[in-house]
Amino acid sequence: MSLDTQQFMLIEQRVTNEAKSTGAAYLLWFFLGGLGGHRFYLGRVVSGILMLLLFVFGWILLPVGVGVFLLILVGLWALVDAFLIPGMIQRHKNRIRTELTNQALKLNQPN
Repeated sequence: MSLDTQQFMLIEQRVTNEAKSTGAAYLLWFFLGGLGGHRFYLGRVVSGILMLLLFVFGWILLPVGVGVFLLILVGLWALVDAFLIPGMIQRHKNRIRTELTNQALKLNQPN
C-alpha cells in the first residue's frame, strides 16, 4: 500500500505545523546557549541537562580554576551547536514525517 496525494499533503502540512522553528532555536541558542536552552527546545533533554550542569559547575568551580575549562567546553559546545541546529530540526521533521506516514499506512491496510 502507498499513500495517495491527499494523504501525502496532509502529512506534509502536519510536519510543517509541528516542526520546530529555526528562528526560535537560534534565539534560544543566542540568549541561553550556555544553559542548553536550544537543546531543551529541540527535544534533546539529556544533552541539555548535561550542558546546563557543565555551565553551573563551571561557575561554581571558577574560583579554583577548574571552572574555566568547563566554561570553555560549554562555549565550544554551544559554538558547534550553531552549525548543528538546522540538522537537528530536519531530523525532528523526518521523525514526525515517519510517524505520520506509518500511521497512515496502518489505516490504509485492509482488515
